[in-house]
Order: sequence, then C-alpha cells, then structure tokens
Amino acid sequence: MFLDREDAARRLAAELHRYRGQDPLILAIPRGAVPMGAVLAKELKGELDVVLTHKLRAPGQPELAIGAVAEDGSVYLNPSVVMSLAVSESYIEAEKGHQLSALRERRRRLGREPAEPAGRVVIVVDDGLATGATMRIALKVLRAHGPQRLIAAVPVGPPEAVAQLEALADEVVCLEQPTYFWAIGQFYEVFEQVSDEEVARILRRESPQEGR
Repeated sequence: MFLDREDAARRLAAELHRYRGQDPLILAIPRGAVPMGAVLAKELKGELDVVLTHKLRAPGQPELAIGAVAEDGSVYLNPSVVMSLAVSESYIEAEKGHQLSALRERRRRLGREPAEPAGRVVIVVDDGLATGATMRIALKVLRAHGPQRLIAAVPVGPPEAVAQLEALADEVVCLEQPTYFWAIGQFYEVFEQVSDEEVARILRRESPQEGR
C-alpha cells in the first residue's frame, strides 16, 4: 500500500496541504513516525517535535496493548482488554512505572523540552494504528494544553480504531482503512526499525529550537 514511511508522509501532506504556512506543530509518535514528521514539517512549513507516549503491554503478550502512558503520567486503559485478560491493578501500576521511566529517559536523551502546543494547529502523526491506544493518550494529553486545532494523521488503521479518534481530535486523516488488519508493517514495502539515535539526529537536523 505504501512504499515506505516517507511515501506515506508525502501522501498525508497532500491531504493536509491547507495547513501549509500556518506554522503547524507536527508531533510525531516515536520512533517510527519521526521520519514521517520530518517530511510533513518540510511540506507544510511547520515545526517538528515528538509527543512521548508508550503502550502498556499485556502480561505475557508484549505486542498487545492494554493501554498507554504519556510522559506527564497520564494513562489511557482499554477497559475491554483489561477485563478480558483480568489484568490486576498492581500489574498496571508496575508497567506504568516501567514505561514512564523509559519515556523520561528518552526525553533526557533528546536534550530538549517539549514544544508548546497552546494556541497552535497541532498535527499528531504515527505510521499507523493498531489498537490506537498510543494515539488516544497523545490526543488526550495535548487537548489539555489548548491547541487551536488538533489533528490526528495516520496512513493506515482499522476502521474501529480510526472511529475512536473522532471524539478526541478536531480532525482525523487516515488514508486507508482496511477491513482485514493484522499489523502496521503489512501495509509497507519497507518498514525498518527507527532507532533513538536516528530520532535525535532527525530532530537536530529538521527542527532546531534555537532561534525560534
């Protein structure tokens, strides 16, 4: 469906062209969406930063999200998954603490404070939705900061996950909503891992905070 993340980002930029020149804040969900965010920031003449969230992993099933946590400690839980797996409160607290520590360490390594979204057009981008938990917590956290307009932008996601974003964002842009969805990577010809080092390099190159 997409050649690679940059191809997907260019297609998203075409859908979001009306925000070009409004100095939109492009917030990428690390790590995979950061190369996409760089393309969007260039195409829309905006500022690139990251919004740090991480999924909360199901017990014994690290690929399955029971929810997500943001770097400010905000938590979103998927009640149906938590109930179906009978996940205990003690497990949730321990997993939250583990992922929160990792997020704060990641922010420290980036060596930059988060950009201020208040009063701005904010576009949150990810390379795809699976459960959508990470995007949902990002939107909830950002809404509290008072953006002028809050937009969720993804190349691909299952219809039910996309629909859940509509109550949290002013606009949802999803290029493809396939009925049969197994993993985000199945919709890319090239879907390589993105390292923390590459994230930091892209942010230094594309969105220096000095002089803004």
